[in-house]
Amino acid sequence: MARLRGKRAVVTGGAQGIGRGIAVGFAAEGADVAVLDVQSAEVGASVVQELEAFDVHGVYLRVNVADENEVTRAFDSLAQSLGPIDILVNNAGVVSEYEVAEMPVDEWDRIIAVNLRGPFLCARAVLPGMIARRDGRIINVASQLGQLGGETMAHYSASKAGVIGLTKALAREVSRHNILVNAIAPGPIETDMLASESDEWLARKRAQLPMRRFGAVNEVVPTAVFLASADATYYTGQTLGPNGGDVTL
Repeated sequence: MARLRGKRAVVTGGAQGIGRGIAVGFAAEGADVAVLDVQSAEVGASVVQELEAFDVHGVYLRVNVADENEVTRAFDSLAQSLGPIDILVNNAGVVSEYEVAEMPVDEWDRIIAVNLRGPFLCARAVLPGMIARRDGRIINVASQLGQLGGETMAHYSASKAGVIGLTKALAREVSRHNILVNAIAPGPIETDMLASESDEWLARKRAQLPMRRFGAVNEVVPTAVFLASADATYYTGQTLGPNGGDVTL
């Protein structure tokens, strides 16, 4: 239970759902963890308390990952409070439902900004240090909808397909520096984000899954821990899919 001892990790969108599960999973493996999210200070304090129960250093910063200035300030601050970042998990994401014919441009832009611009900005922030140290892990949380597409989810599907493309391209750029870049593309997972979907969407999606059930956060976390650990030294540019059989490649 100490596969990440001595490592320093950043998890965006780590105050709830899959991100919180990953942050806690990393702490349980001995990593110091910074969570970047837009939740309240009270939520942030509860996250830090949960992390530090594992006798590691926890940090919470309220950050909009789509804002370049906020991201820059956050990582400058973390360089002082946490130290060099070894692991970045780009998990922050937002979702909504619209058919393309009725989708406001502002909503398309909002989804793309958080889900795709955010991972780019955060990766760009950590890469100079990782390249200088010739070591690092970047894990991007995509979605099986980035592989399949989904009705009323074109904006979300496009953003997550972009995350998978970013993962593949960045892996080719930086693997020679011993920086490994991979993605996780979960299927529907029981989180607040999933609960925000309509009953019709949930029923339709559950019926499509070979396992006929949604996943749990603790069924995704081990994939992130694996990719962050020394067990995954020959994985880069890959997309791993805890998705209940929704995508089989």
